[in-house]
Amino acid sequence: MAESIRVERRDDRVVVTLDRPQVRNAIDRRMVDELHEVCAELERDPKILIITGTDGVFASGADIAEMIERTAEDALAGINMNLTIRVARLPMPVIAAVDGYALGGGAELAYAADLRIGTPRAVFGNPETGLGIIAAAGATWRLKELVGEPMAKQVLFAGRRLNAEEALRWGLLGEVVEPDELMPAAHRLADRIAALDAAATRATKAVFAAPRDEHPRVDLEAQAVLFESPEKRRRMAEFLERRARRAR
Repeated sequence: MAESIRVERRDDRVVVTLDRPQVRNAIDRRMVDELHEVCAELERDPKILIITGTDGVFASGADIAEMIERTAEDALAGINMNLTIRVARLPMPVIAAVDGYALGGGAELAYAADLRIGTPRAVFGNPETGLGIIAAAGATWRLKELVGEPMAKQVLFAGRRLNAEEALRWGLLGEVVEPDELMPAAHRLADRIAALDAAATRATKAVFAAPRDEHPRVDLEAQAVLFESPEKRRRMAEFLERRARRAR
C-alpha cells in the first residue's frame, strides 16, 4: 500500500496526489518507488495521468535529509532521473496540476509532464547549485525546451524562481486558475484528451518525442497503422455524417 502518495483510479485516467505534507511533499526514495509502481501500471494499461500535490504545495524538492547521505554511486544510479524519464515516456499524456511550490526535484517532475496548469500561488525553481549539486533529474535539458535557453539559464545558474504569471508568459504553464478550480481544470483538460481516439493520442505522443532525424519515417509508420484502424473509420464516418446533416 502506498504511503507517500494517494492514487485515484478512473476508467480513463489516474490521479496521483503527492502526500507528504509534513515535509512539503519532498520526494524521497519511497515516493520515487511508489511513483514507479504507478508508471508500471500505466505502461501496462495506458491512461491519462494527473499529478498534483497537497496543502498548497506541489513538491518542495528532493528530500534533503535523504540526499545528504547519497554518494557518487547513488548519483550514477539516477534515482530521480530515471523516474522523470519514465513519467515523460508514459504512453498517454501526463498533466501536472501545480499549486504552490514546485522546486528542485518537484519542478523536474512537473517539467516531465506533457501539460502543466497552475494556480496564482505556483512557483517554479531549481535551487540545486545553492546546495552544492546540479538539477540532475532533467531540468538541464527539459527546461530550456520549455522556456528557452536564456530563461532556463536564469533559473539554473542564478536561482531565479518563476511565479505563476511568469510561468504562464514563458509557456511553462498552459493555464492559471484559482486553487479551488485546479483539479476541476485538470479534469477538464483530461476530458478533452479522453474524448479523442486513445490510439491516435498515444501515437502522436510517441512521434512527437522521436528524434528529428527519425522524421518523417516515424510519422508515416504511425499513420499507416492508424489508417487501418476501425476507430479511424468510425470517427471519419461520423464526421461525414455530421457534415452532411449540416448541409441539408
